[in-house]
Amino acid sequence: MAGRIRDADIAEVRDRNRVDEVVGEYVALRRASAGSVKGLCPFHDEKSPSFNVRPTHGTFHCFGCGEGGSVIDFIMKIEQLGFVEAVEKLADRVGFRLTYEGGGSSVQKDRGTRTRLLAANKLAAEFYAAELRTPGEAQKAREFLAERGFDQASAEDFGCGFAPSGWDRLTKHLLAQGYTLDELEKAGLSRPGQRGHIDRFHRRLLWPIRDLGGDVVGFGARRLFDDDRIEAKYLNTPETPVYHKSKVLFGLDKAKREIAKTRQAVIVEGYTDVMAMHLAGVPTAVASCGTAFGDDHVAVLRRLLMDDSFDRGEVIYVFDGDAAGQAAAIKAFEGDQQFAAQTYIATAADGMDPCELRQASGDVAVRDLVARRQPLFAFAVRTILAEHDLTTVEGQTAALQRTVPLVARIRREDLRDGYARRLAGWTGWPDENTVVRRVRESAGAPVDTPTRRTQRRTQAQATRTEGPEMPDRRDPRLRVQREVIKAALQAPALAGPVYDTLPDDAFSHPGYLAVHQAVLAAGGTASGLSGHSWLNAVADEVPTGFRPLVSELAVEALQSRESDDHRYISGMLAGLQESLVGKQVAEIKSRLQRLSPVTDADEYHELFGDLVALEQYKKALRGQAAGVVAL
Repeated sequence: MAGRIRDADIAEVRDRNRVDEVVGEYVALRRASAGSVKGLCPFHDEKSPSFNVRPTHGTFHCFGCGEGGSVIDFIMKIEQLGFVEAVEKLADRVGFRLTYEGGGSSVQKDRGTRTRLLAANKLAAEFYAAELRTPGEAQKAREFLAERGFDQASAEDFGCGFAPSGWDRLTKHLLAQGYTLDELEKAGLSRPGQRGHIDRFHRRLLWPIRDLGGDVVGFGARRLFDDDRIEAKYLNTPETPVYHKSKVLFGLDKAKREIAKTRQAVIVEGYTDVMAMHLAGVPTAVASCGTAFGDDHVAVLRRLLMDDSFDRGEVIYVFDGDAAGQAAAIKAFEGDQQFAAQTYIATAADGMDPCELRQASGDVAVRDLVARRQPLFAFAVRTILAEHDLTTVEGQTAALQRTVPLVARIRREDLRDGYARRLAGWTGWPDENTVVRRVRESAGAPVDTPTRRTQRRTQAQATRTEGPEMPDRRDPRLRVQREVIKAALQAPALAGPVYDTLPDDAFSHPGYLAVHQAVLAAGGTASGLSGHSWLNAVADEVPTGFRPLVSELAVEALQSRESDDHRYISGMLAGLQESLVGKQVAEIKSRLQRLSPVTDADEYHELFGDLVALEQYKKALRGQAAGVVAL
């Protein structure tokens, strides 16, 4: 029997592994209040973050599902480990050597455990990597990589390897390291043959697949030789206790920090595409492994994207620009609405994948491919519209018959109505309201007219003094606008001078726009007024119907949980500015799509330069809005 880990060592491991840093490898965290951070719970599906971590206490707790405990408890739960395995994993993480009291060697106790399987996979990855560097039959694999623009350094960075010929070379190597045949079969590295266990992979180029923690959990293997008995171009490790293809994404161990930082995930289709993207300067690229991108993959990315509010993150699908790629994009339409983030698609011309595009046109072309992304909803609809002759009434009618049900499947009501109006314009249908009504009917939503909506007001609304419609203070889409105006009224010295530079189109609700214009008319936040005199000055400038809104915003507390109001207000202002810059970015992208880089080269490159600058500015604002100093 193996000895037990000393209590002092367990305490040391717990102290050396900050709970927020460990949790942060699996979940994107943001500041919640003094001394705590929060994110989307990895143990149950939720739309709003209720998973709280307190670094000073070394604990976590989810107010949604009740899971909680120390950093050791978190690793046990997230990795499905026993207590000893979790302590050992955390000890390895910080390079701490554990001491066992009593008992003998721990080998027997550990046989077949997750830790042993991961260790076997790690040794296998090292074995395969060494084989790739060995002269001889691995030359074919090295040529495959070189032909696709990957040098030795790139191959080593992604851990590429080669499975040699010979039926059991890896199996014998691992047996010599103390592993059993049962363990190797359980890990998916060996399988029973006619004369005993043989290696799972032979004469193939391999990529190690790692989990979020960076441990090798499986492999993807590419066919190289024409006489390979297995016709499949790619083989993957079968389902094992540590490898679940529906939950792993190739490249995620490298991309996770950039995904959490930039709130962008780029989803490509293959191993070489991920390599090409990263090497071209798109470090947020990942790919599914031997299966379609599915619900479990979505759950993993949502936690990294902090995907709890619309318009803050981006998920970009990159597909080949051929018919198969278009079909994949239409299929992606079905599942992408599980993200709250904006979802886009990017397709290269001539049916090229990102790896081919990088070879043909270089790194800039790959980055440009991502920059020229377009909303997935729009792409899906317009792909279908392209199959119809929209110059005829018959073509328009047929196109609407096919696309109205598609638009109706958009879950968000405001997006659905917006695309319904666009659909009318794309098809050239003269009556926009008819298309909107048909989409709503297909979606099973109420087909309201303003008159009927007015008739269905609640009693409380009906008895209210008639006047302009007030904004709903609980509307999440207007939260930032509301917080910014509250700041201008309650703390003008902290809101200025940035607030005074905000244009009218920063405020989408008539009520907020009216108050904003009144603030500027009263002299702006730089007027020197404050308190009661400041509020009276603004109230004197606002239309009579919106004066109650000024009073409401003046007394409603800021939603900040931070002790520093200046930091919070600056973040809100940056968030509003980010949305404005986002509109400019979208407008430039739309103009670029209508230009040819060949025939309109000067205008195209000038706009592209503006786009790059605005994207950088938007990124900086996003960092400030999230409370992060953008470097």
